[in-house]
Amino acid sequence: MTRLVIVCTIAMLWTGASCVRSQEGETKSQPNIILIVADDMGWGDVGYHGSEIQTPNIDRLSREGVVLDRYYVAPVCSPTRAGLMTGRYPDRYGLRETVIPPWSEFGVDTSEVFLPELLARAGYAHRGLVGKWHLGHGVPDFHPLNRGFTHYYGHLNGNIDYFTHKREGELDWHRNDRPSYDKGYSTDLITEEAVRFIRDCAEGDAPFFLYVAYNAPHTPLQAKKEDLLLYGFDENKPLFNGRSNGYGSKGRGNTVRQTYSAMVTAMDRGIGHVLEALEELGIDSNTVVVFQSDNGGHPKGGGNNDPLRGTKGSEWEGGVRVPAIIRWTGALPSGLVVDQVTGYVDMLPTLCDLAGVDDRGGKPLDGRSMLPVLKGTGKWDDRLFYLGNGAIVSRQWKLLRAGPKGRPTDLLFAIDNDPGETMDVKDQHPAILEKLNSALDDFARIRSDRTAPPYEEGRTGFKAPREWQILNKASD
Repeated sequence: MTRLVIVCTIAMLWTGASCVRSQEGETKSQPNIILIVADDMGWGDVGYHGSEIQTPNIDRLSREGVVLDRYYVAPVCSPTRAGLMTGRYPDRYGLRETVIPPWSEFGVDTSEVFLPELLARAGYAHRGLVGKWHLGHGVPDFHPLNRGFTHYYGHLNGNIDYFTHKREGELDWHRNDRPSYDKGYSTDLITEEAVRFIRDCAEGDAPFFLYVAYNAPHTPLQAKKEDLLLYGFDENKPLFNGRSNGYGSKGRGNTVRQTYSAMVTAMDRGIGHVLEALEELGIDSNTVVVFQSDNGGHPKGGGNNDPLRGTKGSEWEGGVRVPAIIRWTGALPSGLVVDQVTGYVDMLPTLCDLAGVDDRGGKPLDGRSMLPVLKGTGKWDDRLFYLGNGAIVSRQWKLLRAGPKGRPTDLLFAIDNDPGETMDVKDQHPAILEKLNSALDDFARIRSDRTAPPYEEGRTGFKAPREWQILNKASD
């Protein structure tokens, strides 16, 4: 499959944006970009939403940046990450229903142009991915280094062991195209590599893009003892009872929530180190920092979405509405809370706008640039955002087709006044119901010739490749 040729124009967004002096005395007219994604972190798991979990650095971003209060994602991991990279609904390349498991050779079609490929054409010479990939690993074409990234450090699959870095019994920890035998807690290693990348890139003239994809606080629930102690861990009391799934009990606390909380705090500390590095290097004012979760939390995994209804894996608000913040000190307002409906497919066009990328890759985008609402200078029309699987949301309304497959029930919520989805109002608003059903039918027609197989397909008898090496395999 051939990639599209992308012609990009570099332009300043607005006069007065802060710049960083290079060693040669010239200025960087484009901001550095850091996209930080948490894994399975719930709406109620950040301090600025009232959580008991200690997240001082995420809370700091909420004070210094723009809070996206109605930011939507897919209800599971791989589709959200794909939408972030493409600006297009994952239905368009067959990745709506499931994530990409270890035994699958499915990956996002290489005709889709990824964000780092666009940024490369705009002069972003250094484009790093640190952490979790989860967008295809079966053949080399799907590897991060073949999707626009110049540097990769982390794991290809999800659900790895935080201490051994293994999945399906094999080491899944890599530096570029080789196994990495670095020892340590994965959250800390991701942070250390992110800081190292920032320090290395800050010395050059070109802006950089860094995608920090933490696997925290996704299961397996494994935390460091010092973080567990912050939440009352008592080693003389029993550990929580849970299936090991081959991961053992290392890092397990007294309760699920205690362990999860400790994992979130470790990630938040890492985010703090990233922010400290930007300040020490004097580039914080010319660096866009984005934080978001990839989907809602799940109570069995320790997450909390209160007061929203539902969990990861569902199109209820708790599965698809997540904490999200964008900070660009001095260029975007501080402390602004935006109630405009935005979402994961908007991230690519927004970051392209911030970077001065005019050409978006040739395929029509589903996302739109959030820049006007981020600056507080404008609002969109009552935009309809597709949540997949029979769900659509606007600023005022949400339609959800719930119930068993084949016999769905339409539920209509006045979502702006009822974020907990407690009252079905379809009988009171038949015209709205008809309008949203028509729009939902249009979205449901989005199809791909190639679709990710069901999660369990291919699992029986699967044996992981040694150290998850794929770049030396023959490409299809």
